[in-house]
Amino acid sequence: MDYERLIDEETWAFIRRTAESYPEDAVELSIDDQRQVYDEMCRQFRQPRPPGVETKDVSADGVGVRVYSCGHPTRTVVYMHGGGFVVGGLDSHDDVCAEICAQTGYRVVAVDYRLCPEHVHPAQFQDCWTAVTWAYSEFRDPLVLAGDSAGGNLAAAVSHYGRGRLDAILGQVLIYPGLGGDPNRGSYVEHAQAPLLTRDEVKFYEKVRCKGNAPNNDPTFAPLQDTDFSGLPPTIVVTADCDPLRDDGAEYSAKVTAAGGLAHWINEPGLVHGYLRARITVRRAADSFERISVAIEALGQGIWSYD
Repeated sequence: MDYERLIDEETWAFIRRTAESYPEDAVELSIDDQRQVYDEMCRQFRQPRPPGVETKDVSADGVGVRVYSCGHPTRTVVYMHGGGFVVGGLDSHDDVCAEICAQTGYRVVAVDYRLCPEHVHPAQFQDCWTAVTWAYSEFRDPLVLAGDSAGGNLAAAVSHYGRGRLDAILGQVLIYPGLGGDPNRGSYVEHAQAPLLTRDEVKFYEKVRCKGNAPNNDPTFAPLQDTDFSGLPPTIVVTADCDPLRDDGAEYSAKVTAAGGLAHWINEPGLVHGYLRARITVRRAADSFERISVAIEALGQGIWSYD
């Protein structure tokens, strides 16, 4: 794959800066060391919270969450962070959540779900479901679910599980999610050696997540394993073109649409996995983040403008 042609210089600068804190062989480090270098990388990119955004860390029926508010919100976004189910937390995505709050005017509840390998699947899903039901019970606002990478997986898993159990979910925005697609075809092969996330790294995180073989027919683990895609909330999936996970988004959107639902896939050319951290320095990433914020706000208002 000719990444020199596909990826512009701004994005290459972001890739190089990421590698300074989070080396290519990070998955070979111990789990504690992986978390240390990931947290340091996130600190290097973290932006100040926008003026007017207030936060409070609380327990959501035993699950740690950070609640962001600005003004008098009438909608709540539940955000699930990325990090391969192994790294990340409330601080790693603090600025992303704060900016979503400021840009949409919605309350944002960030979920500090338990991490692998200390807590294997379905612990992460269970924590996210608990946080989502708590958010609705606490604020009584309609909900929009959002998440990036592993968090996109968890947001979709909650949407699938929530059918018939929670009717307050207005939509979901999944950002370069890993949804359990076939690792032997499509973008998994085409972008097996993509910058910032390789197919081997995807397999590593999957193995750590379940301590061995992945379960079959378990949509709380891999939403693409579901046999029923009907009744899901309106869905926006945003992917990076230079990412082994890209085709998971395309396949998921197609399945939702085929089942009679609303889904729209946005594929961002020249971008790589993890590009939310590049939204300040890379024009393509900034434009994509604006599309993400607009999508969250629109879904919260029941607006669908993708037909």
